[in-house]
Amino acid sequence: MIDIDRKTIGPGIRLAKKPTVLNTFKRDYQLWIMIFPAIIVILLFNFVPMYGIQLAFRDYDFSKGLTGGAWHGLHYFKQFIDSYLFTDLMRNTFLISLASIVLGFPAPILLALILNQIRRKKMKQILQTTVYLPHFISTIVLVGMLNVLLSPETGIVGYMMKSIGIDNVNLLASTNTFIPVYVLSDIWQHCGWNSIIYLAALSTIDPLLYDSAKIDGASRWQSIRYVDIPAIIPTIIILFILSMGGILSTGFEKIFLMQNSLNLPVSEVISTYVYKIGIISNQFSYAAAIGLFNTIINFIFLFAVNAISRRFSNMSLW
Repeated sequence: MIDIDRKTIGPGIRLAKKPTVLNTFKRDYQLWIMIFPAIIVILLFNFVPMYGIQLAFRDYDFSKGLTGGAWHGLHYFKQFIDSYLFTDLMRNTFLISLASIVLGFPAPILLALILNQIRRKKMKQILQTTVYLPHFISTIVLVGMLNVLLSPETGIVGYMMKSIGIDNVNLLASTNTFIPVYVLSDIWQHCGWNSIIYLAALSTIDPLLYDSAKIDGASRWQSIRYVDIPAIIPTIIILFILSMGGILSTGFEKIFLMQNSLNLPVSEVISTYVYKIGIISNQFSYAAAIGLFNTIINFIFLFAVNAISRRFSNMSLW
């Protein structure tokens, strides 16, 4: 920022005032009116329920309502940290989340770059529709498909494993294969849908850049490296920051449905533990404390990665 002295500019010249919130609202009131219903929904369903956070600091009593119960401070947070399950829950949650990010985050980027190279419009539309469809399969149906396909007795994968001499291996019941099955099935389901935003970013590239690259003798790989990838780097950075902000927010529904007594040592994560403690065991204050602890860790990661990105790439969420 360069400080300009009004005296050095000369008389009669007025500096532009910094726009205020009110001026911005007056200028873009149509846009504010359009997003107003969304703001109301977010306030009602995301911010108003945050009043229940206080349960994490109280000994909840049904008879006294949401505000009832003795004040216990950080008692339940300490109880969770001192719990013998704390290390296992944190390890399992981090492993599943990191595996999902390391393998799942680059997948839609690569898919978008590949689809962007297809010049035949009809073929491109068919491939896009094909890779988008798994996203619309419900989680319950997907887990049912996994149970059928990966069955060691009747599943097609189990049959193929038997044909190469691998017998009686239940991929959903093994602690060594649960995370790979979860991550790979998640990539298969959501990779195509997540690639849409990268395809949108690639569609904004000026065609003259491709023509210039061809004139300079660039190959297709060089065109991807020097034209496509730089164009989507800002999108990649923003989405990576957002994904790191939910590093402990693994998908509850899918993991819960895939859980069984054999894979429980690696499949029990914070979200499933909160459900069992809060809903099944009726320990609402303890569950609220664990959930709040999870949210705080996610916020720390979000702020840390955002600060690192702002420091080294000059791109951030704020």
